[in-house]
Amino acid sequence: MILIDPPLVPSRGRMWSHLASDTSYQELHAFARALGIPERGFDRDHYDVPAEFYDDALAAGAVPVTSRQLIVRLRDAGLRRRKRSLLATDHTEED
Repeated sequence: MILIDPPLVPSRGRMWSHLASDTSYQELHAFARALGIPERGFDRDHYDVPAEFYDDALAAGAVPVTSRQLIVRLRDAGLRRRKRSLLATDHTEED
């Protein structure tokens, strides 16, 4: 199922939503292509979508959810890809 949260994230002078699938990345990419969302909008497990696409995504069948619900659905489906911690380091000790 394609999910979209409300356009609540400000960036680059616009408001943004997140478009995701709790089924597969293939479903997500196909849906985004059909809406004309560029591939460069894909970020690990979702597309960043300008507010102008929100109504079109709903009309095409995306289900409106909260941001929290979107994350939970991705995690429960095993499709959540978190950013790697910038603090991760090699803990090898030298003597």
